[in-house]
Amino acid sequence: MSAIFGPAGNAENFPYKSSADAPRWLRQLGLDCYEYQCGKGVHVGEATARKVGLAAREAGIVLSLHAPYFINLANPDPEALQKTIGYITGACLTADQMGAGRVVIHSGALMKRSRREALDTALASLEAVIRACDEAGFGHLALCPETMGKINQLGDLDEVLALCQVDARLIPCVDFGHLYARTLGGLDGPESMEAILNQMERELGEERASRFHSHFSHIEFTPKGGEKCHRTFADDGGYGPAWEPLAAAVARRGWSPTFICESAGTQAEDALEMKRIYQACLGDI
Repeated sequence: MSAIFGPAGNAENFPYKSSADAPRWLRQLGLDCYEYQCGKGVHVGEATARKVGLAAREAGIVLSLHAPYFINLANPDPEALQKTIGYITGACLTADQMGAGRVVIHSGALMKRSRREALDTALASLEAVIRACDEAGFGHLALCPETMGKINQLGDLDEVLALCQVDARLIPCVDFGHLYARTLGGLDGPESMEAILNQMERELGEERASRFHSHFSHIEFTPKGGEKCHRTFADDGGYGPAWEPLAAAVARRGWSPTFICESAGTQAEDALEMKRIYQACLGDI
């Protein structure tokens, strides 16, 4: 097994109008996976979802789906929890119709509470979400809580790994750009990448840690807020994190994560560059 690579949504150079053409195009490029974007809401009819899924199966492209951005597991309001459950089960329905095995979900916002209070709320909310998903017949799908890029959001690495303790089916979505931004550039380089992977293995066990989900891009951040915007590999502003140390660390371990590139408009070509560097690291072992 080895890592797989693909873009989040359709890049600027995507030559077609329909996402149903994306899997064939990605396979021609030499990529392996595709994350369908429902960040602004799940507005995909069943016929379209099944068309995308069929195209992915024919092309051998692994699918995941990003649930709406406005999910907030940390909101203590009972009505908000019911909305969150609806957003996630709706995303799971479309993912199931596509044949996507993973659904990425945002962790939430602090809402002027302590990080501990927000995490406790999110833990209880996630338990309710999993029960609802099981009752709706989506227990075979993996939910992936995501590390977040803004400092005032719930979702540093510790918090996401704590959320993943709720159920063994949960897979962390480790966004290395977000971790870089929320630490103001602190999490970068070989030692930091090894520390992140070691912590995942220690808390989740090697089997689950080795197949983690990931978003990766270069990120611009501000000193007070963290994440400002996604950048591309071609940007010359010195944006991080560096990809090579992470590629080398994953290759040495023989892990098989899913890497979704979120570069701003160049996510397909940057995913290809990520794959090229990773394969070179495999060759150096």
